[in-house]
Amino acid sequence: MRGVRNLAGIGMTSRRTRARMVERLREQGIRDSRVLGAMAAVPRHVFVEEALASRAYEDTALPIGFGQTISQPYVVAKMIESLAAGRAGDRPLRKTLEVGTGCGYQAAVLAQLAVEVYSVERIQALLDRARRNLLGLKLSTLRLGYADGRGGLEKAAPFDSIIVAAVAESVPPALLQQLAPGGRMILPLKSRELGVGAERLALIERGAGGITETNLDPVRFVPLEAGKA
Repeated sequence: MRGVRNLAGIGMTSRRTRARMVERLREQGIRDSRVLGAMAAVPRHVFVEEALASRAYEDTALPIGFGQTISQPYVVAKMIESLAAGRAGDRPLRKTLEVGTGCGYQAAVLAQLAVEVYSVERIQALLDRARRNLLGLKLSTLRLGYADGRGGLEKAAPFDSIIVAAVAESVPPALLQQLAPGGRMILPLKSRELGVGAERLALIERGAGGITETNLDPVRFVPLEAGKA
């Protein structure tokens, strides 16, 4: 279990270093003060290995084991800002599903902004690690589960927001079915238009006229795999 000292950080993991990360996000175009505040509130260094803690506030993805990574801060902020855009209140997100808990970092940021967060992970050992990482933060609105994320979480559906932390060839049908009317989903998709191996963020919206898809930034993610491990 990580103690209070670890959460506070020191040197390259200090609040000052985290504040510089947030200022860099602002310079990169993240405008939502609620998202910036959430990024400032979560100590990213407790979600990476001790050997990488000094790099936690760099704008880069870092390995977390099992062939997975913690996404770079800009991508986390951009995806969440896209979900929250145009939604009022201190908690602009309502019931939210995260597919791919990973080390738990993005789930912790979402929990600052959502009324409820459900996060599922297909790798049991990674989910166990995420639970340990999150323990000291005491996030009462966050629920973690062991599941194949391609199937979503039917027992808790529908969701007002869905965020997927792995790249897919196309939008998984189960996730689309579990998106509530007026809801938004953001996920990385393979992009033939950008070339072989290219990926882009896609914002999916379920409006009165049906489903719309908006292309956003080019990205690079680990693949969305089926099954549990």
